[in-house]
Amino acid sequence: MLYYNVYWFERTNHKDIGSLYFLLGFWSGIVGTSLSIIIRLELIKPGFFLNNGQLYNSIITAHALLMIFFIVIPTIIGGFGNWLVPLILGSPDMRFPRLNNLRFWFLPVSLMFILISILIDRGVGTSWTFYPPLSRIGHPGSRVDVSIFRLHFAGVSSILGGINFICTIKNLRSVSISIEYIGLFVWTVFVTVFLLVLSLPVLAGAITILLTDRNLNTSFFDVSIGGNFLIYQHLFWFFGHPEVYILILPAFGIIRHRILCLTGKKEVFGSLGMIYAILSIGLIGCVVWAHHIYTVGIDLDSRAYFTAATIIIAVPTGIKIFSWLATLYGSIFLIQPLLFWVTGFIFLFTIGGLTGLILSNSSLDILLHDTYYVVRHFHYVLSLGAVFGIFTGVCLWWGFFFNLVFNNILIFIFFFLIFIGVNITFFPLHFSGLQGYPRKYLDYRDFHSLWNSFSSIGSIITLFALFLFIYILFFSFYSFSLLLRDDKGSQNLERRFRGYVFFHSYNDSICFIIKYKFINFIIFNCKLKGIGLF
Repeated sequence: MLYYNVYWFERTNHKDIGSLYFLLGFWSGIVGTSLSIIIRLELIKPGFFLNNGQLYNSIITAHALLMIFFIVIPTIIGGFGNWLVPLILGSPDMRFPRLNNLRFWFLPVSLMFILISILIDRGVGTSWTFYPPLSRIGHPGSRVDVSIFRLHFAGVSSILGGINFICTIKNLRSVSISIEYIGLFVWTVFVTVFLLVLSLPVLAGAITILLTDRNLNTSFFDVSIGGNFLIYQHLFWFFGHPEVYILILPAFGIIRHRILCLTGKKEVFGSLGMIYAILSIGLIGCVVWAHHIYTVGIDLDSRAYFTAATIIIAVPTGIKIFSWLATLYGSIFLIQPLLFWVTGFIFLFTIGGLTGLILSNSSLDILLHDTYYVVRHFHYVLSLGAVFGIFTGVCLWWGFFFNLVFNNILIFIFFFLIFIGVNITFFPLHFSGLQGYPRKYLDYRDFHSLWNSFSSIGSIITLFALFLFIYILFFSFYSFSLLLRDDKGSQNLERRFRGYVFFHSYNDSICFIIKYKFINFIIFNCKLKGIGLF
């Protein structure tokens, strides 16, 4: 047993580390979902369930931090990225395997800090933004300090992982694979980690300054002594808005792989345009941060600029959606879970994007700011878009990762339950927001009770769907339903492997891609087995 524990603690194989990320994301998902259910139980009817506003706000803070930093990022970048990027590139492993291992073990430490911060004093009720002066003078003691240390640990992990991914994609790509043929998933991971390396040091500087304000008697964010708390908001959202695309971009790459499996086509429609769209989203996403803080008194010219830039970012996003639809057009489909997950993702992300266009207008955003309309928008884009992307990837690559299969009938039931549940949960929040219901309020008037009741019922349906998903995973493991034939054919390099590869990939082969008359042949020149053509 001791050897087994040390084995996982010291592993440098990118597939083992990816599996560890999946375990961390799975456990964090259970905790984060439990917190969201408590939030919805509090709001199911007027009156009090927790009877403690500080505890309620602490639960909201912990829920947001868990969902962003411990579920979506570790799963979609750490899990799928570690597993697939080296295989798609034709490289044996990540560029720095031991750094890859070290990066993972920062996250459990960070997760420990966030759980500790909930138990200190009365918890951290600042939300995930940690705005001063609430986080500076409204939370005495060490609870905010512990949360800031937690963010530092998670930030160091993400920066180290970003550097590792950038070096891997730049230096370990097979010389026979041109840059436009590496696949959209690798492109999305590359842009994502670039945004991480660019924006996380800004967040680290902002929360470090906040830490000195709290403990070293500085006054950077103290208005009474000449400071300016708006500086913190600008610094935070310079990280916070690229974080939106950090969460959703890898899901775009997963959807690309899934559409190719559905249609049997070699590449998505307009693949070069998709690459430029990904790069444009990453670039423009860095210069629109102030649309989160229209209400602080930004001058008219700045509001006009940020409104225009936010609307422009919808253009490359629309290119991606229409490219997916054009790829699907004309194909003959079988009724299978793959098809439903792809169409569900496109539907939910489109709905969230349309509400984003409404909120990009500064005049409308000032009216709807800090209402449940905003909550509905970012949950449709992130919680539903990114999480549906994760479920899509799990259903697509489960057999490839673990050489196991699930029950397709149960997957159908799970999809319809979670699709209905999340829409009943979040769609009514649109009407609550238009009625002016502010978020983060513990209680509300009877006037808002109808839509809150619908939303809470939807969250319970979603909870049952997640219980079913956990049962599907465990049943797949314990029934030991082996994958005998992979019918999700693809020309991608990762499909060369069948089942779990316990050591570094491509150790005994050199990969070549030969293009002959518009047909790609993947050839492995093996040391012991001669030449194999797949």
